[in-house]
Parts: sequence; structure tokens; C-alpha cells
Amino acid sequence: MTTEQHKERDRDSDEPQPSAAEVGRALEVEIPAEVAILPMRNVTLFPGITAPVVIGREGSVRLIEDVWRGEKFLGLVAQRDPAEERPRPERLYTVGTAARLLQVQRHTDGTVRALVQGLRRIAVVQYVQQEPYLRARIQLLRDVGELSTEVERLQAYVIQQFGKLIAHTPLMPAELFLAISSIPSPAMVSDLIAGHLNVPLAERQELLELLDVKARLARLGFLITRELEVIEIGQKIQSEVQSEMAKGQREYILRQQLKAIQQELGEGGEVAGLRELEEQIVAARMPPEVEQVARHQLERLKTIPVASPEHTVVTTYLDWLTSLPWAVTTEDTLDTRHAQAVLDEDHFDLERIKERIVEFLAVRQLKPDSKGPILCFVGPPGTGKTSLGRSIARALGRKFVRLSLGGVRDEAEIRGHRRTYIGALPGRIIQALRQAKSRNPVCLLDEIDKLGMDFRGDPSAALLEVLDPEQNATFTDHYLDVPFDLSAVMFITTANALEPIPPALRDRLEVLELSGYTEEEKLAIAQRYLVPKQCRENGVPEDQLVFTSQAIREIINGYTREAGVRQLERTLARVCRKVARRRTEGVQERIVVTPQNLSEFLGPRQFFSEVAERAGIPGVATGLAWTPTGGEILFVEATRMRGKGGLLLTGHLGEVMKESAQAALSYVRSNAPLLGIDEELFERSDIHIHVPAGAIAKDGPSAGVAMVVALTSLLTNTPVQPYTAMTGEITLRGKVLPVGGIKEKVLAAARAGVTTVILPSHNEKDLVDVPKEVLEKIRFLFVDTIHEAIAAAFGRGGRQNTQDVAEPRQPLSGTGRRASSCASSF
Repeated sequence: MTTEQHKERDRDSDEPQPSAAEVGRALEVEIPAEVAILPMRNVTLFPGITAPVVIGREGSVRLIEDVWRGEKFLGLVAQRDPAEERPRPERLYTVGTAARLLQVQRHTDGTVRALVQGLRRIAVVQYVQQEPYLRARIQLLRDVGELSTEVERLQAYVIQQFGKLIAHTPLMPAELFLAISSIPSPAMVSDLIAGHLNVPLAERQELLELLDVKARLARLGFLITRELEVIEIGQKIQSEVQSEMAKGQREYILRQQLKAIQQELGEGGEVAGLRELEEQIVAARMPPEVEQVARHQLERLKTIPVASPEHTVVTTYLDWLTSLPWAVTTEDTLDTRHAQAVLDEDHFDLERIKERIVEFLAVRQLKPDSKGPILCFVGPPGTGKTSLGRSIARALGRKFVRLSLGGVRDEAEIRGHRRTYIGALPGRIIQALRQAKSRNPVCLLDEIDKLGMDFRGDPSAALLEVLDPEQNATFTDHYLDVPFDLSAVMFITTANALEPIPPALRDRLEVLELSGYTEEEKLAIAQRYLVPKQCRENGVPEDQLVFTSQAIREIINGYTREAGVRQLERTLARVCRKVARRRTEGVQERIVVTPQNLSEFLGPRQFFSEVAERAGIPGVATGLAWTPTGGEILFVEATRMRGKGGLLLTGHLGEVMKESAQAALSYVRSNAPLLGIDEELFERSDIHIHVPAGAIAKDGPSAGVAMVVALTSLLTNTPVQPYTAMTGEITLRGKVLPVGGIKEKVLAAARAGVTTVILPSHNEKDLVDVPKEVLEKIRFLFVDTIHEAIAAAFGRGGRQNTQDVAEPRQPLSGTGRRASSCASSF
């Protein structure tokens, strides 16, 4: 059955609107103190409003019939939950409207249509009857607030806004605005407007319960303004939709006309863009299977409407296919002498790298269809790995492209996205080839050791096909979905360390290591390349700024501490900027930078020899460490305190390094009489070994010799020989085992001012890669046992290899190797 409800707005508007006088007289009638209560669903009747309601519930029908036969007054109170069929008194609002029953009509379906007129706001005091319908004692509520100028202005504003709402609402007659405008009472105006607002029940009930006329008008103003904004947004959306529809219809008509014109011209409906794409397919000289795919997509494109999103997808795909260098190559410059000259011009030393490139050119001369090598340059930052790739491209006469792989975590960055995704594009490899406009460029994959991996895939796994000469001839990008031959590309990768590179990928690379530079090499690089470059970049004529050799050496030793030359270049740039400023301020004379005036440009010296500072202190030994950024020196400090024979290790040491410390202490304790140490000293003392720079993680077995020497120095109160450093792994039986990274460690010792280095005898062969000028500065002592190492550290033994030191092999700076696969940092 239907329930009581407010009639639709169009039918409500058909009811005659009472005049102000009629409304006033109606509100002045005497209302009984006890009336029948009619629950209302989703309806709130305001005083002064006459509206029809449809009654369907049995108890409500009886209530209407009794009231019609009796006093004709009743109370209309809204239900809190409209879904309840028989609401209890506590489920009704406490504030409603006293109304007069004006007319009753019975329908054949059992429902009753009643016309009621709202009279006064009422508050239900107490329900006195619940069956067959509700009756309650009520209290009449009066409006609060005095008439003032502010209330009058607020009333005028609300009427004005309501007039705008009527203008935008076709179901509200214009006469309604005239009727409301003629009512002087703010309270009556607010009730009449509230009765015609289409707002939720809770907000209508809020307006009914507001007795303050000023507050009621203010709330009405807010609700009407909100309704106007909703209507305005709706109209704007409708206008935009209609505009887009009109635009689409116009484009459709124009295209149909264009199609008819082309048919008259005999073009068969083929647009100029399609003809251009077909010409590009022919000009690209694609492989047959790729050309077949391109022509198939072109035929699809002819049947796809231009307004369809698929049209753009296919057009973009064909644009990528036709713009790739399927058959475009650059001719290699196979002159080995020219290549050698270009490489020598751009880079100092790096003989092993240059030799490998010349070998590649020699093979290409003898076998033109040979596959390109996959080289990997590994070395500390600033050693010229990236710039070397550009020089190789110049020496070969090829195009050069660089791809930075640092931080790449998505496999699609390499293989591309499938065309089903919005905004899909090919991977970086295909994009680089399009950029190079050649199918045989030199492609530098920079920072390959910085590749990441997450839920989107493993980019290093995608590179397995790219960097495999046996597979990359049929490399298939997900976006292109056709094979592209990468076998003619010369791939060069760079890394600071090999360890982060997955083994499967590392196996495909020809690794060439670049070690740090010596002082002499840095001096030559600065004089030949860095100083002229910085003078040009800072606008300083080269003849107006001169660096003496001693000044550059002072910068290398006192203002930089690195394996490469990047910080050296930045420091030289600082000096050039200072000189440029002086020239702009009027100083035009030639400036010569010497060690004496260097502080004027760079401030005080930044680095000093820590080896000299710690010389002569018992319990301190200098060790040599290998890091991905080059070699370093580290100090091992030992001290003794009263205790019970414990060992304390600090300095952020790894597990392997901690085990080396335990082995060193065990050896010293087991050989205490031989070393002249009181055995009872261990029982009443605790030993503390610390490796400074505690924020840096350290690990590896090569610190064993330094730990044994530091403990022996402490317990015998004998300082280690000054400017002496050492490295080597130890065993409990007193053997000294070989370690890796010898060249990097020796270069670090030379930078730090070390004059004597103790090495395992089996590492003697690794000095062949150390530059000659370093071998001339450092005395090397080779040991087989811990006893020999301790004697050498205290200046009482050690075997010196004078033959190898006097006549080392020609140094191959930047191409040194480690003797083993030791990846530790110490």
C-alpha cells in the first residue's frame, strides 16, 4: 500500500497559494491542548503551508476519519526512520506542526487523500494514547527574535535567492515568488520558502525546530545557495556534453564530405597520412617479417575511425616501426693508428683499455661480420669510465648513446610496455637506437651495478638477452613485438663494483678494471686535460692562469683524497672561478698559482698524513683496505684494561673481521713466551680492539696481520715502525695468506705517505700492475709467517724483493686487477 507522502513538486504547485491575510487568520485559530498525532514519512509540513497527503496505514486512516468527524485539528510529526511501518513514540521527532484538516477524499484502494493546512509549531509533551492511533498533549511554540534592519536585509536576500531558484526550476510557478514577496512577516516568509525547498528530511526538520527567525533565515540562505550551485554545475556539465556532441557531429559531417571529395578525385578514400605511412614503411627497409606486420597494421588503420582511441595507438606504433634504423649503419673507422691517436688524445694512460679497442678493430678488419664485444669497465668514481665510452665511439666513427641504469627497478624500462597499456612506449634500448639513428652505435649502459628489483620485475634479467651476443640478434621489445637485431651494437657497461651484478649477467661481460690514479698520473691528467678544460668553462684565458707542478701536487695531497680525479677537477674549478672574479673586478695581470698562495684560493689545507700522527704509539698498526671507490688505509687500535681475559671489538666490524681478531688474540696468547709477553697478563686484563671510522662497515680477512701486530705492540709496549702499513690473512698456525686488491691498497698507501708495506709473499706477483713511480717510493717486505710479519713491523726482519721493485713491468694505470675474488673492504 502507498503511505503518506508529500506530492510531487509539480502537483504541489497546482494548489492555490493563500494570501498573506488568509495565512495570518489561519494561524490565529485556537488549537486544543491535546490532539491526534499523525506520523509522516519523509515529509515535514511548515506553518502556513497547505499540502495534500496520502494516507495508507490502517491506524492513520482511522485517525483521519475520527478527526474529520470531530475537531478537525491534528499534529503532523515526522518519523526518524521512514522505513518503520508502526513507529513507536520514541521513534518520532519531538517537534512537529499543528494542522487543520481541510478536505478528505476516499479512494477505491482503501487509501485516503487529505488536504491539510499547517498552523503552528508544536512540541509533543506527553503521549496519552497509542492505540488505535497516537494522541498527545502538546505545547505551542512561538518564534523568537525581534524585527530589525539586519533581519529585513536577510529576508530580502533569501527572497532574492529563492527567486533565482524558481527561475532555474521549471516545476515552480513564477507566481510563487510574487506571493512570497508580498508577505511582510520574516517568520512566515521563512516557513513558506522552507516548505518548497527540495532538501533532505533532516535539514527540513532542522528548519522546523529553529525558533530564532534570524537563524532560520540564515540557514535558508545557505541551503538555497547550495541548491543554486548544484544546479549551475549540472547545467555546466550538460552544456559541455552538448558542445562535445555538436563538435563530434560536425567532425563526422566534415569527414563524410572529405570522403566524398576524395572519391570524386579517384583517391578511393585514402587520406594523405596513410599514404605517407606507406611510403615510410618502404623507406625503412624493414626485414620481411617486420614489414608484413607493419602493412597489416596499416590496413587495420584504414578501417579504424579517426575518433577512436585505437587509431592513435596504431598510428604511434607504426611511427615507431618506421623511425627505427632497421638498415642504417655507420661505417667503422678501422685504422688502428687513428683509433690509438684518438684514445691517447682523450685519456691519459689506460693502456689495457686502449689495447682492447685496437684489438677489436684489428679483428673487424680481418672478419667484418664479427660480433661486437660486451665490455664492462669497473673502477672507482672519477676514473674516466663514462668518458672513455664516448672516446671509443669517436675512435670507431660510430654514434654514441648513453643509458643511465642507476635506480632502474622496472623490467619494462628495458623491454618496454605492451601496447595494451595506455601511454605504452618501447624500452630504453629501442629508444636509444631511435635516438642514435644507427643500428651499430656504441651504447654505454652506465652504473649497471646500481640496478634494482621489485614487484615490477628484475631489469638485470631483461639485460641477459640484450648483453648476450648469441641471443641479441633476435631481441624482442614488448611494445614492438617484432625482433630487432642488436648484434651490431657495441655495448659498454660501467660499474663501481662487480659484486652487486648478478652472476648470470656478470658472466656475459668482459671485465676491464680501472684502478685509482697515482700522484704522477693525476698531475699529468690535470696539466693535459683538467686545467685547460676548466679555464675554457670559466672564461679564463689559459695564458692568464698558470698552475705550477708543485701547486697541483699540493692540491692532490692536501685538498683531495680520492682514487679518481673528479674532486681534483672540482677543486681546480674553484681556483678558476676565483680568478674569473678577480678579472671582472679589474685585475688583468697573469696569475701564477703556487703552493705559497694556494690558500688564498682554497683556504687552509684539508688533509694531513694520519700515519705521521699515529707513529710511535704502542698498540696502533696501519692496515690497508679495498673499497669500491679505491684503496684506503685504516688503523687498528688495541688497548688493555683490568679485567678477566675478555675481548671487546668495536668499529662496525663484520663477522669475518671479528673472527680474524679472535684468531689474532689466540695466536698472541699461544705464542706469548716467544713474543716476550707475560702469560698471566691475559688472565687479569681485558683486550679492546677498535677500528676507527665506526660509521663505516668493515669486513674481510685481510686485517689479520695488522691485528696481530697491534696486539703485540700493545702487550710488549713497542711501537710499530713509522710510516709502515700491512695487509694479509692469518691462520692459527702462524701462516700469512695472500689477499686481493693489492694494487688499490698500494696506491692508497702511497697517497697516505706510507714508505714501507708488508705483504704476503704470494702477493709479490701482483706488484707487476703497480706503476713504476709508486714502486720507487715504497719499500716492500714480503712475509710467509706471522713471526716474520711482527719482526718486519718492528724493523727487525722481512724479505725485500729488490729485483721486482727495481724493474717492474711498464705500469698500466687504470687497468689493475685484484689477485683473487676477495670482495671484502678490509
